[in-house]
Amino acid sequence: MGSSVAEAVGSLLADLGVGHAFGVVGSGNFVVTNALRRHGVPFLAARHEGGAAAMADGWSRLADLPGVLTVHQGCGLTNAMTGIAEAAKSRTPMLVLAADTAGSAVNSNFRIDQDGLVASVGAVPERVHGAASLADDVIRAYRTAVHGHRTVVLNLPLDVQTEQMAADPSAPSLLTPTAVRPAGEAVEELAGVLTAARRPVFVAGRGARHAGPEIAAVARRCGALLATSAVANGLFAGDEFDCGISGGFASPLVAELITDADLIIGWGCALNMWTMRHGALIGPATTVVQIDDDPAAIGRHRSVDHGVVGDCRATAADLLAALPDHREGYRTAAVSRRLAERRWWNDTSTDDLGTADRIDPRQFSAALERILPAERVVAVDSGNFMGYPSAYLRVPDERGFCFTQAFQSVGLGLGSGIGAALSQPDRLPVIATGDGGFHMAVSELETAVRLGRPMLIAVYNDAAYGAEVHHFGEAADLAAVTFPDTDIAAVARGFGATGTTVRRPDDLSPIGRWTEHPDGVLVIDAKIVSDGGSWWLAEAFRGH
Repeated sequence: MGSSVAEAVGSLLADLGVGHAFGVVGSGNFVVTNALRRHGVPFLAARHEGGAAAMADGWSRLADLPGVLTVHQGCGLTNAMTGIAEAAKSRTPMLVLAADTAGSAVNSNFRIDQDGLVASVGAVPERVHGAASLADDVIRAYRTAVHGHRTVVLNLPLDVQTEQMAADPSAPSLLTPTAVRPAGEAVEELAGVLTAARRPVFVAGRGARHAGPEIAAVARRCGALLATSAVANGLFAGDEFDCGISGGFASPLVAELITDADLIIGWGCALNMWTMRHGALIGPATTVVQIDDDPAAIGRHRSVDHGVVGDCRATAADLLAALPDHREGYRTAAVSRRLAERRWWNDTSTDDLGTADRIDPRQFSAALERILPAERVVAVDSGNFMGYPSAYLRVPDERGFCFTQAFQSVGLGLGSGIGAALSQPDRLPVIATGDGGFHMAVSELETAVRLGRPMLIAVYNDAAYGAEVHHFGEAADLAAVTFPDTDIAAVARGFGATGTTVRRPDDLSPIGRWTEHPDGVLVIDAKIVSDGGSWWLAEAFRGH
């Protein structure tokens, strides 16, 4: 006689390959979670399922193996749903092990339509139906998550969990599907379009993160500038003609260069309103091309002149073989000089809005960039503040930036930053959040402290939900979105972290001292001045 279904699910997933598990353990997921642990899968107990979901998402975005979220039936799943929705909308390859009530337990307090709930946010509901189908059910869920790049919720009914296996299942060798190769005529047509372009710009997205070197090689051959969407930030770090993030976070120079392009190619990139500033970065005579291995993705957010169905790496390789010899294109000496001088927002001269008791968020962010080590992983929460760390803090590569904004929920940054930190253990984790997001997620500060590793949490504290303040304007009644100031540094110390308050540039010295010998969690309560609505937020509201 083999083990129970719950034990077999944990052992089979460990054999298939999962990197880290996160969750809050209740009676419904106790056995399966312990089975994962016994078979070598690290587990981190969170304080709330919402935080655990964000941790699993942050891990899965930056690691080679998918993360696992494990939750109790009913309320455990509902507590995690915002994080699951973010992961699903981001196409994060992640597995959720959710206990479920037995089919016969019609009056259980925990009973909800878990399949319907999961499907409503775009995740994929799957289910272990019994001992006889366990291996097929688990493998199907795993393949959908890893090969289909989806967030999958595998429901484990309590009565099924206790069934006994005739024998423990063994993991088969799963073949990775062959990458979609573009049609030859599509490559030839694209080569012609590129050859005719004088100022091409490549914008790489999530679907191109595996193909950075190949895309960069094509860019060098045809003289293209390189940029990314926010979620692919860092993909071309170090390239002389890297423009950083395209869209609302782009510096004035980068926005000018992209707007002046006569050809924009989106590589695994949606070219959505954020990346293209509602189309403002596309000139009237600009040709737009989109490359994606999903035919449904092409033209989903905006009309394009050419669509190529193919994996980005395979398309880049075929295109490189079809292109003529090197052309200067947009990679001129003059453009190189301009980028060296004004590529980043840090290079842009701005007035200091700081007061005697409030620091300018731009000055604070620029100071962090100077102080922090280059080997970092940056996680950014949602809110009015989020453009500052995204635009000012550079990252070493595409595994250095965790950006959970597909659902635009405040409060996911702390959890996703913890997951990202565990996926990149040799880098300093830097988590940027607003005071609203910090208060929402503060229970996970205990989790961060319990980990016992260096971590910096920068709280951009304007004592408000700043996006709403600036959206509705000073003439509106803002009592519902403004709050008394709180001493976040003191709160941090209560959790066992180091807390420091920054009101002026002179207050930054403790951060520098901490980075010399990082130890434990440092929480920075940065009392920021109102910016009148950040530049990226003005772009966002223009589209509503």
